[in-house]
Amino acid sequence: MGMTLTEQILAAHAGVPRVTPGEVVEVRADFVFANDITAPLAIREFERMGARRVFDPERVAIVFDHYVPAKDIASAEQCRIAREFARRHRLPHFYDVGRAGIAHVLLAEEGFVVPGDVFFGADSHSCNHGALGAFATGVGSSDLAAAMALGRLWVRVPETVRYEFRGRLRPWVTGKDLILHV
Repeated sequence: MGMTLTEQILAAHAGVPRVTPGEVVEVRADFVFANDITAPLAIREFERMGARRVFDPERVAIVFDHYVPAKDIASAEQCRIAREFARRHRLPHFYDVGRAGIAHVLLAEEGFVVPGDVFFGADSHSCNHGALGAFATGVGSSDLAAAMALGRLWVRVPETVRYEFRGRLRPWVTGKDLILHV
């Protein structure tokens, strides 16, 4: 039997001919992302692990889209930590106040995620980039730190669930209504 698109992407990025659901593989990241809330946590882990530089500054983005403008001193400190990290590592894809927008829209519009990519983001909405034909998933701060340092992460190949729908939708009912019901 053939592989799903996700399995094909993960196999290609693991450098193996095939992967199977449940298998853990180490895959190469095409792009990694954090925002103003998650970046400081990942940066602390990055420094704690002794990493000295990001794997590829062109493939790492930090987008401020939560605390802009900063709502309080603690939020401003979060932004300062991320801003200094971006400067120190010469990240060209650092989106500060006035340059950003909704991170996942900006990343798609700027072409940072394309079909066939592996995308790791420290944000629960990172999986949205799967709509672009990529393997995209949210990760925690420790995993993002490893991805920023190494450009690779372990991934468990996900199971596939197949749904077949039969019949016609009633008036005013859409495909989104259908999948939200599932």
